[in-house]
Amino acid sequence: MAKIADKYLKVDPWSVVEEGFNPERNRVSESIFALGNEYMGVRGYPEEGYGGDTLLGSYFNGLYEEMPVQGHYRGTIRSLRFMVNAVDWLYTRITVDGEQLDLAQSRFSGFRRVLDFRKGTVRRELVWHAKDGKELAVCFERLVSMTRSHVGAQRITITPLNFSGTVQIRSGLDFNTLHEDQGRRFWSVVHREQAGNGAAMLGRTANTGNRLFASFTLHTQGAEVVRSEPVEQEHLAGTELTLQVVQGQAAVVDKVAVNAAFVTCEKPDDAVWDEGQALLGQTAGVSYDELSREQAAYWEEIWRTSDIRIEGDPENQQGIRFCIFQMYQTYHGDNPGFNIGAKGLTGEAYRGLAFWDTETYCLPFYLFNNPKAAKSLLEFRYRSLEHAKQRAREVDCEGAFYPIATIDGTESCDLWQHSNLQLHVGTAVAYGLWHYDRIVSDKAFLYEKGIEMLIEISRFYATRGQWGQKSGQYGYFGVMGPDEFQLMVNNNCYINLMAKKLFEYTKSVLAEMETGAPAALKAVSAKTGLRAEELENWTRLAEHMKIPYDEETGIYEEHDGFFDMPHIDIHSIPVTEFPLYSHWSYDRLYRYDMIKQPDVLMFMFLYNSEYSAEAKRANYEYYEPRCIHESSLSPSIHSILAAEIGRHEEAYHFFEFATRLDLDNYNRNTREGLHTTSIAAAWMNIVYGFGGLRSDGEGLALAPSIPQAWDEYSFNMTYRGSVLEIKADQQRVSVRVTEGDSVVLRIYGEDADIGIAGVEVPMPQSAVKAGS
Repeated sequence: MAKIADKYLKVDPWSVVEEGFNPERNRVSESIFALGNEYMGVRGYPEEGYGGDTLLGSYFNGLYEEMPVQGHYRGTIRSLRFMVNAVDWLYTRITVDGEQLDLAQSRFSGFRRVLDFRKGTVRRELVWHAKDGKELAVCFERLVSMTRSHVGAQRITITPLNFSGTVQIRSGLDFNTLHEDQGRRFWSVVHREQAGNGAAMLGRTANTGNRLFASFTLHTQGAEVVRSEPVEQEHLAGTELTLQVVQGQAAVVDKVAVNAAFVTCEKPDDAVWDEGQALLGQTAGVSYDELSREQAAYWEEIWRTSDIRIEGDPENQQGIRFCIFQMYQTYHGDNPGFNIGAKGLTGEAYRGLAFWDTETYCLPFYLFNNPKAAKSLLEFRYRSLEHAKQRAREVDCEGAFYPIATIDGTESCDLWQHSNLQLHVGTAVAYGLWHYDRIVSDKAFLYEKGIEMLIEISRFYATRGQWGQKSGQYGYFGVMGPDEFQLMVNNNCYINLMAKKLFEYTKSVLAEMETGAPAALKAVSAKTGLRAEELENWTRLAEHMKIPYDEETGIYEEHDGFFDMPHIDIHSIPVTEFPLYSHWSYDRLYRYDMIKQPDVLMFMFLYNSEYSAEAKRANYEYYEPRCIHESSLSPSIHSILAAEIGRHEEAYHFFEFATRLDLDNYNRNTREGLHTTSIAAAWMNIVYGFGGLRSDGEGLALAPSIPQAWDEYSFNMTYRGSVLEIKADQQRVSVRVTEGDSVVLRIYGEDADIGIAGVEVPMPQSAVKAGS
């Protein structure tokens, strides 16, 4: 993998530090210094206005717009929805003697920006050298509250260094935001009110009519307010303050914003306005300092239970904490029914849509760190079940066909080869339910909502597949699996195997309910119209599912005919031709046995305990040389399996840039937003890879290894209500319960009852080879 780091940030264990401003890297920094709280997020754009290259991004989870798509055939989508760029609630302009601060035009020094993992804030400071010789130290600090979903806050501190006089600060709300992906603005203002040092507005999207209530209040200290005037433009409402500042004395302007999105809400504007005002009233009198204290307390608790500590590798220490920080910013389960976009709330790439990565890559992090968030992710799928059923009917099937890309449950991928052929989202949802049940054991959710989804997903897979003429086996024809370099193939091994597992799991839950929850079974059977013959059919389909496999070599064939495809040495492809999507004609991608990301290896990871070490080694050695890793999700799975089969140097090589993919801009596209699901994969790479965690067997299993460069590492995880701490160094592994009851784990294949006292075992010397 020819990936090279673009290093420009300081390495620090608890923060990201940028010293000096580089306009060419501004968009990358805007992504890295983004803040969010699951409900809303803002990129790290300069709030004072910037005349250079910038993406002013303010996003709200689930708040979307819509555009038509020219669909020519039945089953292809007619419209798609996307996360829309929304109000700039950080809007600020600072003026001294008619000159406005703009880092693209102004002269300044001492630029420094810090993202603090323990405070949950971004602080940016500089000294502005105005054209008339005046010097002003300016500091911007912002937060998006992790404890109050609708609240964001900003503190601006200005200190005149060589003068006393007046400074104008304009602060407001701006709905005139450009949605760059679509090249247009989508908002109109339907109502506004301004009073004192604050304002409120109600915006409406152009096509969907979704609404956003936005408001702010200002508080000043350290300077006399000479004048306060309202500012009103078509899309802007604000206040302009003229401050009398004194040389050497800091003047502070605090802004507390309250925002509320109303999606597919049929209430009239006045009712929505009243709800927004009620939320605003709940924060009346809340200061920036109070919000800052709440924020720090929240993150202190997170790091107590979710930290990963690495001794001897400061870059990956910073990297993994950045990943954990972003996972909590992106999602923490306070707003059931939200999902995780591929870029979270940090950019417009992938249109803010969620993919199958949610259940396969993101869900494990939340299962072991925040089970409430894990449940909330699955709640999204339940709430969008009717959309999935409608989509199944559109493609001439029964049951529920979950979309490959979505923001609200409808299909929003306009590439038919993905939206119609990639069937594996439903099995990912089913796997998520299975995994959630194993780790959390939430039978109430499984028996009420999970089983309904499983029934409808099973119906889809029972009607989408066909029987082969020669083989007499059941399978799926004209599909695309996780490997997106193989188009319109038959019997993709991953899809077929996951469908087989789906049928078996659905039947096992129904059997479990027959004895353990008969009333719930009766209710879901009546609701779904479940028939006995359906269960019989699912048994038959599972028993006769075609799983392409070569008995002689022990290698699973990715799809029918894959072994006979023309071979290409992926290492012979010039590095200048990457990414291939940008340099090869589209059809050329599909002509070889080159794969984009793990497909066979993916199901070997998901159902790891069912495959022998020999099977994993044989399939890894066959498919790894054919994988081009055009997906940022790919290296982690290879690293985890490489560590398991003893290829430790290779495991560390794949891991090398996992935690720092965005911090060091390895893919040269961090400017578009962070790779949220890849960030989750980095966590898996440590916990499932070096930690050797396996969660698909009868119980939890651990088999830690350690890179030679690391002196020690530790991670925490929550399991069945107990918090465990796992530590490993070059000589030993210790596991203990820090909160809750004792639990049973398998450590290097031996059962151990883990309590507060914990257990300690030697680190096998064969495991101290994971790279340097």
